[in-house]
Amino acid sequence: MGGGGNGTWRNACQEVTNTKPLFLMVYAAILVGILFSSFYVFSTLYSANKSSSLSSGAWLSSPPSSLSHVDQSLNSSHQATVAVGSISTTPRPPSSIQVKPIWEVPPRNSKMPPMKKFILTKQLVEQRVKDNVIIVTFGNYAFMDFILTWVKHLTDLGLSNLLVGAMDTKLLEALYWKGVPVFDMGSHMSTADVGWGSPTFHKMGREKVILIDAILPFGYELLMCDTDMVWLKNPLPYLARYPDADVLTSSDQVVPTVVDDRLDNWQEVGAAYNIGIFHWRPTESSIKLAKEWKDMLLADDKIWDQNGFNDIVRKKLGPAVDADNGLAYAFDGNLKLGILPASIFCSGHTYFVQAMYQQLRLEPYAVHTTFQYAGTEGKRHRLREAMVFYDPPDYYDSPGGFLSFKPSIPKSLLLDGDHNLESHFSLINYQIKQIRSALAIASLLNRTLVMPPLWCRLDRLWFSHPGVLKGTMTRQPFICPLDHVFEVNVMLKQLPEEEFGPGISIREYSFLDNPSLPKQLKESWLDVHLCQEGTQDCFASNKTSSSGVLRFPNHSKEEMIKAVFSSFKEVKVIQFSSMQDAFLGFTDKKREEKFRNRVKRYVGIWCCVENHTPGHIYYDMYWDEKPDWKPIPPETPEQDHPPW
Repeated sequence: MGGGGNGTWRNACQEVTNTKPLFLMVYAAILVGILFSSFYVFSTLYSANKSSSLSSGAWLSSPPSSLSHVDQSLNSSHQATVAVGSISTTPRPPSSIQVKPIWEVPPRNSKMPPMKKFILTKQLVEQRVKDNVIIVTFGNYAFMDFILTWVKHLTDLGLSNLLVGAMDTKLLEALYWKGVPVFDMGSHMSTADVGWGSPTFHKMGREKVILIDAILPFGYELLMCDTDMVWLKNPLPYLARYPDADVLTSSDQVVPTVVDDRLDNWQEVGAAYNIGIFHWRPTESSIKLAKEWKDMLLADDKIWDQNGFNDIVRKKLGPAVDADNGLAYAFDGNLKLGILPASIFCSGHTYFVQAMYQQLRLEPYAVHTTFQYAGTEGKRHRLREAMVFYDPPDYYDSPGGFLSFKPSIPKSLLLDGDHNLESHFSLINYQIKQIRSALAIASLLNRTLVMPPLWCRLDRLWFSHPGVLKGTMTRQPFICPLDHVFEVNVMLKQLPEEEFGPGISIREYSFLDNPSLPKQLKESWLDVHLCQEGTQDCFASNKTSSSGVLRFPNHSKEEMIKAVFSSFKEVKVIQFSSMQDAFLGFTDKKREEKFRNRVKRYVGIWCCVENHTPGHIYYDMYWDEKPDWKPIPPETPEQDHPPW
């Protein structure tokens, strides 16, 4: 049987040999045909891709006034060629472009690519998409450090399917040279910070809506984020638990509606839906919602984007989609909406004030710096307090070194009696006095002050309340964010030295516990134990004990502090055992006047007393110098001013 097979093969070869000229002619004709067809198909595809790239990306390089028209044509053409309901399931062709890993910087001698390379197109998004999901944020150069923190958290979680929209050229170039995937939003925005509620703030909100409306027709799931939030846990598996949802949104809910990791109960969420974190699937209903939302905002520049979203989504709310999945019908009666649980997709209140996730023994996915004060500086400081903000190495160094202290608070001030205005201000004022002494010593020694943890009995809000919002999980007392009492933005502001004396740098209370703290800083340390002058071994000296501790008299004045600690200029961290009665005062009265002028601006207000207008009460850095000082709101408009 084997021999017969070989004979057949030899006969077949012989026949091919005998007909060789004819075979070669046929083979050549087929080969030429294949090459010609391939060239034609390739040319057609290239032309189509080029045309598609130009038409789908041009909107983002135009001023906002022309976005609406171009964007509509993009949506219309896309819907004409692809059925909307099948967008998310359409298989994606493999990208022919080699995508660099995030953080891989371009070669040193390379040039910045032309701006047209950064226009938002489906092809550009496709390069970064994974499992049909793209994660997007955007901002201007003022938020560069927030954006880098945002990206770092995602890459640390193993996620690379992200893009950053640059609203100015300076940010775009900076991110490109750091190896962060970026696209041009064509916003031509200022590189400066934008205040909440300002015209520029509202412009940024509209850009977000235009961006969502542009990306959804590409057919990918979109996780849209503000830059002032960070990811603490990979959210994609959680979002995948709700495949029927068209939109999943975070909220400003502060009272828990569930005690596990299910979606919040939509019927109990009375607070606003917060558009700082939300997930969109490219369905017919979500695309329709994005377009109507965009059209609403472009027609009226007085509407805040978040209010517009809430108004339009709540036009119809309910019934439940299913008894068990937590989704509800909304918007047009067809859109399936879910509210992400506020305990683990945290606001600034549920994370920094209530620590709701800790009390419910849950793992947080994200924290968004809402419910805070002192502007962008307050947001940054809160993330630093939580040790989730990424700073460059020089943040952990200071030319003059650092000063810290252990706050000593009597148990009675912290725990005894009712939680009311009197007990709250007694607790805060006791801490303010110690912080004032620490600021003075830090100023004299040219050291950066590590702020202590701040204890509060009452919450701070921008409206009247009974001290703690009913139904929340706020514990009393609690470690409150620094911006509850101090004007962090003023503390960090460059004030004229002629009027306010030398600046005093600060760090967050968790600074010395941060894993990013360099080893050499931890090893260069001096413990200072305050003692009563006249007691054994308590006198002004630069000699430390055998264990390296320096005993230093309390009630010390300017000259003694400068004289003793001048011997320890090379020590990176000086930590006092207490600041209670540590500083008696300045000798240089002009310096003292400037210092007082500076630090009395550091404290803010508590807000707000119920049934009283105005209801806020000013904190006072020098409350102890006013025997009749009481925590009461201003009685007249003339009294309604800070204590200076």
